[in-house]
Amino acid sequence: MPVRALVERTLVRRLRREVARRPVPRHVGIIMDGNRRWARSLGVTDARFGHRAGADHLDDVLGWCADTGVRAASVYVLSADNLAKRAGDEVAFLLELLRTTIPDRVSRPGGLWALEVSGAPDLLPDDVTRALKDAADATRGRPLRLTLAVGYDPYREIVEAIRCVLDDAADHGLGALAAAELVSADAIDEHIASPRNDIDLVIRTSGEQRLSGFFPWRSANADLEFCDVYWPAFRELDLLRALRTWGRRHGA
Repeated sequence: MPVRALVERTLVRRLRREVARRPVPRHVGIIMDGNRRWARSLGVTDARFGHRAGADHLDDVLGWCADTGVRAASVYVLSADNLAKRAGDEVAFLLELLRTTIPDRVSRPGGLWALEVSGAPDLLPDDVTRALKDAADATRGRPLRLTLAVGYDPYREIVEAIRCVLDDAADHGLGALAAAELVSADAIDEHIASPRNDIDLVIRTSGEQRLSGFFPWRSANADLEFCDVYWPAFRELDLLRALRTWGRRHGA
């Protein structure tokens, strides 16, 4: 075994023990960034190579999360802005991954993760929406919860939650002033579709240090970890270091 791999394996074992002794975030958010740059770093100009590797890598990272005691993971897959601004062939490939690869991986027998999707179904082709819904139905009742942000728009999410509060007030015959008084953080929180619980830790790969509209309502109080590696190269070592840092902050 190469020396570098041996050293990394030793560090992983040590970090696993350290993480096990500290609190672990129940809900981790992941911004999977850097697929295209990872491919270019290997001399591959086709973005599809990076996106395929990134989709495949999600399996590994979810397994590591489950091993450490993380109970929920929310993952940024595709924003509404991505759908509008990225090249058509790249978006088409991403949608094909969402229709085939990701649902297939998540819904395999014996899996631990129950799938939820957060975003705007009207922005997606019908076959993609149907494949994701079928995967969500097939995984319902599993012990861990995976939320995929697909066609997600943070502004739309919060505006629609407020509209729901006002619609509820209108259904009870309340006027505009009385309805406005019902708009509170708790009332809006009840109408944020998913994820259903606040995020404790957000990890973004690729070295970029911004949230890019990642579940702003749920991540308002989250700790932030920016990891300077591209998503397909994100290692168990990197995850454990982020969890260790969180555990040190939140330990007794």
